[in-house]
Amino acid sequence: MTENLVKELEWRGMIHDMMPGTEEQLQKEMTSAYIGFDPTSDSLHIGSLVPIILLVHLEKAGHKPIALVGGATGMIGDPSGKSDERNLLNEETLAKNVNGIKATLARFLDFDSTKENAPVLVNNYDWMKDFSFIEFARDVGKRITVNYMMAKDSVKKRISGETGSGMSFTEFTYQLIQGYDFYHLHKAHKCALQMGGSDQWGNITTGTELVRRMNPGEDVKAFAMTCPLITKADGSKFGKTEGGNVWLDASKTSVYKFYQFWLNTTDVDAEKYIKIFTFLDKVTIDSLIEEHKEAPHQRALQKKLAEEVTTFVHSKEELDKAIAASNILFGKSTDEDLKGLDEQTFLDIFEGVPQAIIEKAEIEAGLDMIGALAAKTQFLKSNGDARRALKENSIAVNKVKVKEDYKITSNDLIADKYVILQRGRRNYFLLKAE
Repeated sequence: MTENLVKELEWRGMIHDMMPGTEEQLQKEMTSAYIGFDPTSDSLHIGSLVPIILLVHLEKAGHKPIALVGGATGMIGDPSGKSDERNLLNEETLAKNVNGIKATLARFLDFDSTKENAPVLVNNYDWMKDFSFIEFARDVGKRITVNYMMAKDSVKKRISGETGSGMSFTEFTYQLIQGYDFYHLHKAHKCALQMGGSDQWGNITTGTELVRRMNPGEDVKAFAMTCPLITKADGSKFGKTEGGNVWLDASKTSVYKFYQFWLNTTDVDAEKYIKIFTFLDKVTIDSLIEEHKEAPHQRALQKKLAEEVTTFVHSKEELDKAIAASNILFGKSTDEDLKGLDEQTFLDIFEGVPQAIIEKAEIEAGLDMIGALAAKTQFLKSNGDARRALKENSIAVNKVKVKEDYKITSNDLIADKYVILQRGRRNYFLLKAE
């Protein structure tokens, strides 16, 4: 192999644990490696970007990535890092989630490619669904001792009562099923490496052990590599906002909000994240870090991070729209920019802005500015305040300055229902026509 994947991941801070021999294996030949994604939702959030990026790095280095969607393991729930038992999903929800995750992964990995190291998409339900309990207990359960399974941190903490209230047999079997996935992929796809987050180390090493024990007398190779769990400098959970998870699906988190999440990263986090979440080379990143240190107020790191990740996840076209939307509040923009927004992005931009509901018939008939500013909305305290503001030329409708004789009509409606009033640069008010 020409590119040393391990060295590339190391300078980016993306390796936590690695089994001896892993780097040598990756340097020696094209290696098939897999990461599992459990279908706890019908989309993935930005916490899943790291494993996705790991698979992309793997492919770029000439290796063969395998993305596994856990249709079977999703029925059980991974106890790793969890203090309580997960709720079991019904089959209908699970099928919807599996399809959603497959569609998300296909945006980053070309599963239709014909090249030698083309990515592969698998679902462990396909090989687990016909496995009888007796077969599994005899063929798989026999290979790993309870003592070995109990020694794993994810099990020890739950059983000792350090976290949660114990562990069901269902969750206890999870590491065996995940281990069997590795064995199956080793047989079917010559998979030699499993990767994942550092909380997966116990499950992954059970898999390497199972691969060896289910191939007695053979010189089989099975390796493990984990990346650190992403944290924020202030200790709060990465990928969470006041509104919840930041999703990779634009229908769950708009591209504007996605872009803003990365743009609002702290200096400390931006320096770490730009290595992990972008594919920029070391020279470029080191140069950006130096540029940022010289003029931190310019936020060069955050801007580049937001641009690169938004383009990777959503496309350059969507990035341009998100930048244009960001300029609506803080830069120069026009009423055309406003009217070009989709409703969700519009609402995201003006989230928290005070608003009043106006009957649509009033706007269709022509709403006078005094009514819009004061009498009908209380945006300004009185009609007198409204007249003074209009005379001072400090009032805008949809970013366009207006006088007292202006009337708001249907032509001013954004998404057929909103009008933005503005006093000065940062004082906004939203009219909603119903």
